[in-house]
Amino acid sequence: MSLALLFPGQGSQFVGMGRELSETFPEARAVFEEADDVLGFSLSGLMFDGPDDELTATRNAQPALLTHAVAALRVLAPRVDTPSCAAGHSLGEFGAHVAAGTLSFADALGAVRRRGELMYEAGLARPGTMAAVLGLDDATLEQVCADVTAGICVPANFNSEGQIVISGDVAGVKQGMELAQQAGAKRAIELNVSGAFHSPLMAPAEAGLAEHLAQLSFSDPTFAVYANVDAAPVLEGALARERLVTQLTAPVRWSATIPAMVAAGVDRFIEVGPGNVLCGLNRRNARGVTCSSVGSPSDFEALEAS
Repeated sequence: MSLALLFPGQGSQFVGMGRELSETFPEARAVFEEADDVLGFSLSGLMFDGPDDELTATRNAQPALLTHAVAALRVLAPRVDTPSCAAGHSLGEFGAHVAAGTLSFADALGAVRRRGELMYEAGLARPGTMAAVLGLDDATLEQVCADVTAGICVPANFNSEGQIVISGDVAGVKQGMELAQQAGAKRAIELNVSGAFHSPLMAPAEAGLAEHLAQLSFSDPTFAVYANVDAAPVLEGALARERLVTQLTAPVRWSATIPAMVAAGVDRFIEVGPGNVLCGLNRRNARGVTCSSVGSPSDFEALEAS
């Protein structure tokens, strides 16, 4: 059996995340304590008790998601075989590299905290938005974005067949939503985000993140981590650093990543961290392949029972 680990991205956070994990498993509690020490404030308190608006803020949500994922990873690791590969959706790619030993948890935590700050600042400097488009194929959606004349509008997340997110300045995305519906989209829904993630508007954040990551030590991953930007496996630390920067302004090619992992022999996925968004997407991206999620003690009980 070939196991792949998946790590969720921003949007899976919720008040109370990780509390039961911390209370049940000492190895998980140690991760939350380390996060508080590294960041110099009680991230765990914010995760466990909120308030929601503070937890949802990009600068906090990103380290919170990584911390929950790594806490779950520490519990999971001795319970499963060594993974053959991993991938993470946007922010989750940092978790995948922690799992593969490319980055230490402390370094990754500082990096995603800085990443969140930079993305928020970029959103203030060049305001933008994002929208989910349902019911169009990739080629049609790409043509829709190319036809936008009111501003910037690009594909941001190719999540699964018929589920794509567009990103850009407000005028461009609004026109993109209209054109998408004219092209036959079932729905186009604007998202509540603080910026145009995975678009050219994030270029200032890309430069800042590159500067931060240049100061960190990257090892070669112990197993392949599939990159968001091209759905290809990364096995070199230097390439990992480059891909983590590039993905800020490039689309997340998730609907190509999962089939590439299956084609490489993966026959079981485990989503590590809060929620089960990625397992949900796998119903289209990897039909018939087992996907379990582990983010709470009950999830681990179910995993052991299976």
